[in-house]
Amino acid sequence: MSEQYPTRSQEAREQSGRDLAIMVYLIQAISLFTAVPFFVGVLINYFKRSDVRGTLAESHFRWQIRTFWFWLLWTVVGSLTFWVFGLGYVILAVNWIWVIYRVIRGWLRLVDRRPAYDYY
Repeated sequence: MSEQYPTRSQEAREQSGRDLAIMVYLIQAISLFTAVPFFVGVLINYFKRSDVRGTLAESHFRWQIRTFWFWLLWTVVGSLTFWVFGLGYVILAVNWIWVIYRVIRGWLRLVDRRPAYDYY
């Protein structure tokens, strides 16, 4: 009995996942100037997460999702402490630099066809 919907080859899944991860890295980079795209990027990650399971892009999706949630956490903390001796400025600046690091590091590892995380 043949399948009604043929499965895509692993190579096609890898390429599709890679393309999506690159798009989300680009969205995250744009989000450094306006926060709205960051929410779009994480929605793409969550909606397409099952499509990239078992591919290289899976670790990059996890990396991007975590980048979003920590960015959001520290943006809220920085905003709430904005008037406390300039602490909010420092938190927001460090958060911004950290996001730049995460986007660049993730993107470069993806281009090198390496997982976002090193486990050794």
